[in-house]
Amino acid sequence: MRLSPARYLPVLDWGRRYDRGALSNDLIAAVIVTIMLIPQSLAYALLAGLPPEAGIYASIAPILLYAVFGTSRALAVGPVAVVSLLTASAVGQVAEQGTAGYAVAALTLAGLSGAFLLLLGVFRLGFLANFLSHPVIAGFITASGILIATSQLKHILGVEAHGHTLIEMVGSLLAHIGQINPITVIIGGAATAFLFWVRRGLKPLLRRMGAGPLLADVATKAGPVAAVVVTTLAVWAFGLAERGVDIVGEVPQALPPLTLPGFAPDLIRQLAIPAILISIIGFVESISVAQTLAAKKRQRIDPDQELIGLGAANLGAAFTGGYPVTGGFARSVVNFDAGAETPAAGAFTAIGLAFAAVALTPLVYYLPNATLAATIVVAVLSLVDLSILRRTWDYSRADFAAVAATILLTLALGVEIGVGSGVILSIALHLIKTSKPHVAEVGLVPGSHHFRNIDRHDVATDPAILSLRIDESLYFVNARFLEDLIQDRVTDGCAVRHVILMCSAVNEIDFSALESLEAVNERLRDMRIGLHLSEVKGPVMDRLKTTHFIDHLNGQVFLSQYDAWRALSTAPPSNAAE
Repeated sequence: MRLSPARYLPVLDWGRRYDRGALSNDLIAAVIVTIMLIPQSLAYALLAGLPPEAGIYASIAPILLYAVFGTSRALAVGPVAVVSLLTASAVGQVAEQGTAGYAVAALTLAGLSGAFLLLLGVFRLGFLANFLSHPVIAGFITASGILIATSQLKHILGVEAHGHTLIEMVGSLLAHIGQINPITVIIGGAATAFLFWVRRGLKPLLRRMGAGPLLADVATKAGPVAAVVVTTLAVWAFGLAERGVDIVGEVPQALPPLTLPGFAPDLIRQLAIPAILISIIGFVESISVAQTLAAKKRQRIDPDQELIGLGAANLGAAFTGGYPVTGGFARSVVNFDAGAETPAAGAFTAIGLAFAAVALTPLVYYLPNATLAATIVVAVLSLVDLSILRRTWDYSRADFAAVAATILLTLALGVEIGVGSGVILSIALHLIKTSKPHVAEVGLVPGSHHFRNIDRHDVATDPAILSLRIDESLYFVNARFLEDLIQDRVTDGCAVRHVILMCSAVNEIDFSALESLEAVNERLRDMRIGLHLSEVKGPVMDRLKTTHFIDHLNGQVFLSQYDAWRALSTAPPSNAAE
């Protein structure tokens, strides 16, 4: 079958139908998103431990490349808070912040992430992201939000503080509490309060004053820009930089430069695992946002092509002075709400940011770092959702344990150990849950052909028949569990003469489980008890037919459980279905 070029270049699909109406909507969305991204990009670069221009650079080429290769019409790609924190954590372990080696390591991290994402996309391995369960992701993002907000307090307080864990950060802040700069505190506190008010109160106020929805929305999104302008002017006008207020300083007035990531084997080895973790976390966040927004317009997202789009975006960041990127929740929602019709809105946003990089960077020389920190704090606190603990406790204690452990490990030991532990916990939970599958003894519902759990329903049973419904695929983890369960039920002296395994929920039987079934079959044969199967799915039966198990089966294979019951039951006819 011949594949269309649009399969790997979605731009060829939506580009053919691009019209003036879509252009108008995309331009409006681009203006709104650009206004929001200028201060946000600078702030996230600060969070990643990089020069402020790196945030803008990471928002230009990646957006353009995603517009070509991505499938989401509304996803806005660029630096995000969690990935910025992961970048700082990973790069900080191989190079000192502020050095050329730090910047090269960030480029290398983006390159490795891009290569890994491309590899997953080309080989259609997007399902690997499913190894991170939603409760674990929620716990990790909540803990990351707390860490990010705490890490920015040093800029709002005007003190020198360090650390990668919550304990280290709080300890460092307390140790430097005597160095607090009152002017910085006033700037940072006022900016934080203002941004919280803008987020929650400005739009309703403007609507009550008669402003249109578009104007109110643009004004709300421009809140961080207003904070940047006012605090920058205040620092410049009153000479606050000479009074201890940390400022951004000189930012290169240029388009993104052509850069090269590092290729040293030691550097690649040190960053390989963090790059994989960043890729998985970024992809999970991105695909969740993309699918949510696409569903609202009945559009389709191809997860494997999304991997290619995000991989290309990260490679673009690696060669244009950026650092790892992904699809951001806040910017994507703004892009969608502003009316973006196609990925061209992202391309127009990139053009706007390129203009800002060339023409507006001198204006941020006196921008206080406290304002950027306030922007980050307000943005990330929306990620903190401690209610996930209560919800998982009420629903599943195992999921609660995973969430709680992920939050505690991330806060206590750092983001890399936290997310790594999350992956291990997700897999461990799956193995634990499936190691003891739900197996119900079933009986016939009178007057029907249906079989239900004897502990939940009033059903007909036959002492000579043990009917077990297996509610899980059989594989090496749970094979012995089923073997032991059957052995316990057919003890000496019992009246059972037939064991029927109802396999309607069994999607696969691996080789270990097959060997267990063979052992059960031989053991029951010795006990003169028949082993029968019912409702075996076609693919499972196809696999079983390639073995000798069916030929040596001490019983029969029935199309339905009712057929098995009717053929083997000695119960009075009044107990069976009419």
